[in-house]
Amino acid sequence: MASLPPSPVALAFPGIQWDPMQKLRLTPPESGLLRSAEANPIDYTLSDPDQSTAYVKALLKVLAEASGASGPSSKVSRLKDPLVEEDALVMLYTDPMGVVTHYAITKLYDVVTCLREKRRGGVSLGTTFYNYDTDGNLIDEWRPLLRVLHLGGGGDAFAQHVEEEEQQQQQPEGMWSSLLPSIHPNGRLPSQRVSTDRSRKINHASVEEPLAALISWITSQLQSSASSSLSLVTPTLTALMSCPEARILFADSGGIGYLSRHLRTGSRGTKRPVGGSGTATVQQLYELCFCLWTLTYECNTSATIRATFARDNAVHSLVDLLSSAPREKVIRVALSALRTLASCTPASYSSSLSSSDPSRKEISSSTFLNEMIGCGLIKYIDQMKERQWTDPDIVDDLLVLHKLLHENYKEMSRWDVYLAEVQSGNLEWGILHTEKFFRENAKRFEGPNGDFSVVKILIALTAGNDEEVQSIACYDIGEFVRHYPNGRAIARSLGAKDIVLKLVDHSNEELSRHALTAVSKMMVQNWAAVH
Repeated sequence: MASLPPSPVALAFPGIQWDPMQKLRLTPPESGLLRSAEANPIDYTLSDPDQSTAYVKALLKVLAEASGASGPSSKVSRLKDPLVEEDALVMLYTDPMGVVTHYAITKLYDVVTCLREKRRGGVSLGTTFYNYDTDGNLIDEWRPLLRVLHLGGGGDAFAQHVEEEEQQQQQPEGMWSSLLPSIHPNGRLPSQRVSTDRSRKINHASVEEPLAALISWITSQLQSSASSSLSLVTPTLTALMSCPEARILFADSGGIGYLSRHLRTGSRGTKRPVGGSGTATVQQLYELCFCLWTLTYECNTSATIRATFARDNAVHSLVDLLSSAPREKVIRVALSALRTLASCTPASYSSSLSSSDPSRKEISSSTFLNEMIGCGLIKYIDQMKERQWTDPDIVDDLLVLHKLLHENYKEMSRWDVYLAEVQSGNLEWGILHTEKFFRENAKRFEGPNGDFSVVKILIALTAGNDEEVQSIACYDIGEFVRHYPNGRAIARSLGAKDIVLKLVDHSNEELSRHALTAVSKMMVQNWAAVH
């Protein structure tokens, strides 16, 4: 865990008097333990298992009583800059519960940091936060952590603090969102699938509720487009992704789609802002991509997660990210994620999916490879192979992806490649957008279900934001109209004419020209006669 920046009222902590604070409802032993812990080094307070647990429970009780259910404190929660001692002591008098809340936050963070760094005399995170001697459950007093997590977002910057240090590109974790993943004996959430401590009794079920609540909070933050929300949750999410159960729960909560949306960058190297108020930092891109990479490891065993990766355009986001030429560490995790998707082998597809829905299409590595080809990844991989890389993992991933992509490309028909490109939305001028191609493949635009789904996608792309993609889509619609029997009526029935007509007056001359040509093809009975 990174160091926690000091509370704005840290200089008031020595002035806290526990006995007069009746609102906290502390017992004499609890207030005595808090005074003793303040007078002695933290190693001394944590030297005995029973005392360590009692101290943590006392701090959590202070937090529960001080923070309450009404939201952040009226004054302390609004502070951003550290106060001098005199002003901090005034704040202790005017908003004592706010100061006490920050005190409990700071001391709990110190406890977790100390216990993670070294074990002492049988005292550990496990003995302190779990009932090792009885049922192995997480202690009941943990609930105030989530309350402060939610209420902190309403105003207390310190309770959910993430300080961006762009020069070092490090982001210390928020207190509460980093504490829950840390209170396992080995500093990570206990997993039923991969046991992290077989020598002690841990009741995994006792962690399910806080884990579900924490992931629910994370996904609620990811729904925002603000860069500050990313800063708040990405370090914590990165820590959670070490636990398989957390990965499954996050994926089931729509996490893959949220990550893909935040990772999406503008095509052809022009990066769109990830946050509504600015561009994502390199560290944020790395953490988002790292989380997506860890989720790819569930693809072999989960048909649902494979389908979610395909549905939520994760491949498109990763390829867009590579095209924007980010830092090497971002490239490394993006390539690793793509390699895992390109190599995934469904372990039990027939039993888990086909039996329940025989008509449902299997999502496998070939699905993702087709999508990668449609997004133009072959071109980027070929270019990247010519560069000098210091990281051997990047070199290895490039070689594997190059081999898999080119082998898959050889097996694809020209129509397969065109279909993949259209479905990816990453249209580029080339042999797939010529009169010859449309003359040879016009009938294929009907689609297996006769719903002209490819034409519908092309129409949708004309309403996008990429002017080159819009131009190509207009050209393709016009060529479909020319070469498919009754193509004029079909295109017009799907609304193509009205949408494309709006682009005729576009400021981009090329787009305007292609839109005008497409509309003309939809209106002229015999286009060939015009020429």
